[in-house]
Amino acid sequence: MDDGRRTLEPGELAARDRTCVWHPYTQHRTEATPLEVVGARGSLLRLADGREIVDGISSWWTCLHGHGHPRLVEALAAQARELDHVIFAGATHEPGVRLAEQLTAIAPGPLTRVFFSDNGSSAVEIALKMAFQHHLQRGESERRVFVTLEGGYHGDTFGAMSVGDPDPFFEPFRPLLFDVRRVPADADAIEAALEDLGPRAAGVLMEPLVQGAGGMAMHGAELVRSARASATRHGVPLIADEVMTGFGRTGELFACAKAGVEPDLLCLAKGLTGGMMPLAVTLAREELFESFLSDTRARAFFHGHSFTGHALGCAVALASLEVVRDEGTPAKLERIGAAIEARLIDALPEEIERPRRTGGIVAFDLPVTSGASGYLSELGPLLRQVAIDRGVLLRPLGNVVYALPPASLSDDEVEGVVGALVASAESALGSSRRST
Repeated sequence: MDDGRRTLEPGELAARDRTCVWHPYTQHRTEATPLEVVGARGSLLRLADGREIVDGISSWWTCLHGHGHPRLVEALAAQARELDHVIFAGATHEPGVRLAEQLTAIAPGPLTRVFFSDNGSSAVEIALKMAFQHHLQRGESERRVFVTLEGGYHGDTFGAMSVGDPDPFFEPFRPLLFDVRRVPADADAIEAALEDLGPRAAGVLMEPLVQGAGGMAMHGAELVRSARASATRHGVPLIADEVMTGFGRTGELFACAKAGVEPDLLCLAKGLTGGMMPLAVTLAREELFESFLSDTRARAFFHGHSFTGHALGCAVALASLEVVRDEGTPAKLERIGAAIEARLIDALPEEIERPRRTGGIVAFDLPVTSGASGYLSELGPLLRQVAIDRGVLLRPLGNVVYALPPASLSDDEVEGVVGALVASAESALGSSRRST
């Protein structure tokens, strides 16, 4: 049987893929042939045809330090020789305990408990369930409506979909989603919603500083601080979804810390393991944890995953935290983002809209003159190919073009990313002018 390790001819992998794989967020009738990636190191992806392209989006925002960081590779191998996995209900292990200790030590605020899961959607789902059951066990069963921001995205499981914005990702599932109160990213709107809901409010959920999949919408620290104040005033938890922004993406270790805010529940994933292993956590305040303590088992938190507290993932996450500390990852990402922004200022066409940056995340909008706007704009796939032709992997969110590179990006690779961003803008605007 072919173990997949022999040298692949260009085109072979894509042909095999076409017969058996269903890709995420992909319209298979119209999507371009997928990139045949056979290797990666640092900021570069190696393709079957011999090309190398810069990973300008950290492979869906996960590869914090770049691909194949040697300290993470060694941590993975060493842990695999010792313990790969064990059920985390009724058992524990050293890498899981040590990771929980370190996360509670560095997290913003008195977050004392760590619940492990597999991915960002699950981390959010867990936070919602914790908040709701916390209210329930205090006799506040009417607290079931969460306040969330318009344009939010928190994952693809049903609870996470409910608190996200149905348009465009979740429209088919709208009849199955529970009710939430969506408001603009505005302090007064959050306060008004909580005031109106009164004892029905269950919590406030937000992506602090940067709303990712909703179009890299960026808001100031004051909004996060106001949301914290409103949640406190109305006696409900503030849930911070830092699945994307955590571990330095905003130029600080956590977006909440950059805003000077302590959440009640904190959701982390993606960069937690530097992109090497699937792992997520939900951190909670002690008060929330204690509301589940009882002599009655029925009051326990009945949630789990087969790979909860996966020992390999925990070991890699510990190594990643060491790299974050030793290599100054947040400051690195801040410098990279600033370098991209500085080069873009004079290079982008004047028609581009809302150029913006937070930490290592740089984005701008392209005007939409016809067809669908937002994520469903046909610009997205076209601009992705323009960037690939320039040797950079980008994945525009419709007419929103952004870069979110790893901390390994070199000065030369910065220039390559800037060139791809500019080429994408010029290509889109050129097509617009020709169509008119």
